Amino acid sequence: MTKIKSKLPYYTDINDFLASIPWPGRTENPDFYCLRLKRLDPGRQVYKPPFIRSFYFFALLFNSGKIEVKYGEQNIQDPDSYLVFHSPNLVYSFAHNNSLEGYIIYFKPECFSFFKPNFHKQFPLFDVVNTNLFKFDHSVFEKLAPHFEAVFTAYELSSNAQHMEARVKLLGLLYYMHAFALENQKEVSPATSQQILLRKFIQLIDQHYIVKQTVSEYAAILSISSNYLSQSVKQESGKNALTFIAERIVKEARSLIQYTDFKVAEIAYQLNFSDPANFGKFFKKHTGVSPSDFRKQRQ
Repeated sequence: MTKIKSKLPYYTDINDFLASIPWPGRTENPDFYCLRLKRLDPGRQVYKPPFIRSFYFFALLFNSGKIEVKYGEQNIQDPDSYLVFHSPNLVYSFAHNNSLEGYIIYFKPECFSFFKPNFHKQFPLFDVVNTNLFKFDHSVFEKLAPHFEAVFTAYELSSNAQHMEARVKLLGLLYYMHAFALENQKEVSPATSQQILLRKFIQLIDQHYIVKQTVSEYAAILSISSNYLSQSVKQESGKNALTFIAERIVKEARSLIQYTDFKVAEIAYQLNFSDPANFGKFFKKHTGVSPSDFRKQRQ
């Protein structure tokens, strides 16, 4: 039987992505959507396997229950509130138990055809290699919420699909968020060169772990030798560089096995293994159990 590797879903249409979550709302504007996130079914597990989308996403959210939020490599246990920025074309997945509420905005650069800013230059919070996330208490959420509310009110009161007033307010919100982030980053100590390299390495893994699974591939992206990358990562973290790659793959494998009904073979191909047997050996080496036994334990 011919084996076909499954490809990561790539969403270029906001409505197609909303249907995949699934979310009942849809947008008439193909370049812009404001989503008020509310609890749909108390206690429901929400998991979205790895995917890529071609548009921007950012959100202001608060937690009304016990949750674990996963944005790629970043895991947050029981956050009160947080702000998240995500650029297009990054490998992405998330899981939570539907206890999040707040504001989510999806948009494409075409949303600002009247201005045409260089987003990655003017709004560096939209990082091309990783998700930017700020965690804080509810008092900060209450401080930021009115700025989001102004965009959402303009969006919801618009009489047509263009949402021009909301788009202008969104641009103002992005500039406000940039200033807010700079203010919060003032308290962060400057990172050493090795810390910066480790951070870039982890960010690149989060972006490429499906298709790049060797240290040499990441060293090439960073324009350094494999030995230098391995030594620097080891000195800074105490762990081997290959361990970071394996841990990221195992983490995604665990989520796919636990939260989906995909067959083990389908998961193996989705994670870019040559065949299910190699995936099974890899998974057992790093977890101590086979993929099927892990699924039985979680059920």
